Amino acid sequence: MADERAFKAVQRCVAIGMASALLLTIVVLGLVAFAAHGGSPPPFPQRLQDALRLDLLVILWVAAGIANVARLRFSSAKDIGGSGGQQASDQVRIANAILENSFEQAALAIVTHLIVAATFAGSTPLIAALACLFAVGRLLFWTGYKRGASGRAFGFALTFYPSVVALLACALAALAALLK
Repeated sequence: MADERAFKAVQRCVAIGMASALLLTIVVLGLVAFAAHGGSPPPFPQRLQDALRLDLLVILWVAAGIANVARLRFSSAKDIGGSGGQQASDQVRIANAILENSFEQAALAIVTHLIVAATFAGSTPLIAALACLFAVGRLLFWTGYKRGASGRAFGFALTFYPSVVALLACALAALAALLK
């Protein structure tokens, strides 16, 4: 019974973190979309170039994760041989989990940003907001990881939901263009 209560409490904290991140995502992207109207939009090659430059914020988190695993392995007699031979220490195992999740999220985010650049003429401010949300989300995920699922939920969701919301907006825009 106590285990079930503890599980439900963690679930509740995770749900609150996820819902809060979704709400923040909608507010930030909505404000950026509203404010970005006006002016002449840059041509597609420029939007693509802007997206790739802004994704430096995204890929740096993967690089930081790789560097963190390397640093931890270097300073551990158990881990210096790499992951091929034996069970990793808890520190390296956790760092690998953070790196793996960051890589998955980065792949989704970068592809999403390119789709946004191809879909919306005024995409640069939106992609800038998406990249910033990604960076803040990764920071919160990484620092909250040691506190368990409830500690990392908001950061995870702040990394994930912006990509999902942007993909949904692109899908709706594509559907609207087809229906014209």
